[in-house]
Amino acid sequence: MVGYTEALTDPSYNGQILTLTYPLVGNYGVPDPTVKDNDGIPKFFESEKIQIRGLVVHELSHTASHWNLSMTLDEWMYNEQVPGISGIDTRELTKKLRTSGVMMAALVVSESEIDVEKIKKELSAVPNYNSEQFMNEVSTKEEKIFGNDEKSIVVIDTGAKNAIIRNVRELGYTAILVPWDTSFEKVMSYNPKGVVLSSGPGDPQNCPATIDTAKKLIEENIPTLGICLGAQIIGIAGNTETYKLKYGHRGQNKPCVNLENNQVYVTSQNHGYGIKPESLDASDFKLWFTNADDKTVEGIKHKKQNCIAVQFHPEAAPGPFDCKFVFEELKQLMEK
Repeated sequence: MVGYTEALTDPSYNGQILTLTYPLVGNYGVPDPTVKDNDGIPKFFESEKIQIRGLVVHELSHTASHWNLSMTLDEWMYNEQVPGISGIDTRELTKKLRTSGVMMAALVVSESEIDVEKIKKELSAVPNYNSEQFMNEVSTKEEKIFGNDEKSIVVIDTGAKNAIIRNVRELGYTAILVPWDTSFEKVMSYNPKGVVLSSGPGDPQNCPATIDTAKKLIEENIPTLGICLGAQIIGIAGNTETYKLKYGHRGQNKPCVNLENNQVYVTSQNHGYGIKPESLDASDFKLWFTNADDKTVEGIKHKKQNCIAVQFHPEAAPGPFDCKFVFEELKQLMEK
């Protein structure tokens, strides 16, 4: 129902056509992209642009009403030259995806009959999503510093959402955003209290430099939090294995069980890969959170070192905010 502004600007959706199942989309429009908070972080957006390659909705609202309205969804996408299509039975499409899993796709609009076989042939020649290298597109090219607190946290940007930086600032630390392939030595040159490996798109195996850095962070016992793609990277660094999920976890209502207190939390998620549950036994990690629906790995803790990781988005954006305490867990590791 809500959250399309955050979803469309989430770098984890880079390279994907996104379909929304709620039947009416765009009725509250889009806020002003130029508004920033006191730290210079965009207030309502998760990156500096729309990240998706296309949007599929059932009904697009051409009029919008909201106190924070700057433009309609249609105007925003037109301004950024991102295509969309409406009039689609998105729930029927969801059933097909639920049966067959995620798949390559194309958006085609024509006044004459569309040659489906020709489109399929053209699509088969396009590089598969699994093989795409996203880091040069979604990661910062240079360090960026937010805040001027004495203590800092380095955020390794493999497609970081702005909400991760906002949460680091809320903890009371300066956030230092660095490129995805930043070395361990460079990370430690900032003398951080801790490190966050961010969320992002694609296969974690395509981030070998980040995996190397994560291995050294674990070895040196630097307090570290992995989120989403960052969780998979940390898992690989600690001898777990990863795999591509059939459909991935996308949306704002994924139930996860915290095995430490048997509490179920509603989480916001966006990932297509995960950690193999059976690989945990022989790894350096123990299971922390599990998915209540499909029993996939949703969180891990290192058996000895100050290293934790979650597959969901504790920073929310869009909500729910039930799991913001994960950042407090990192703070405890840093301050103890």
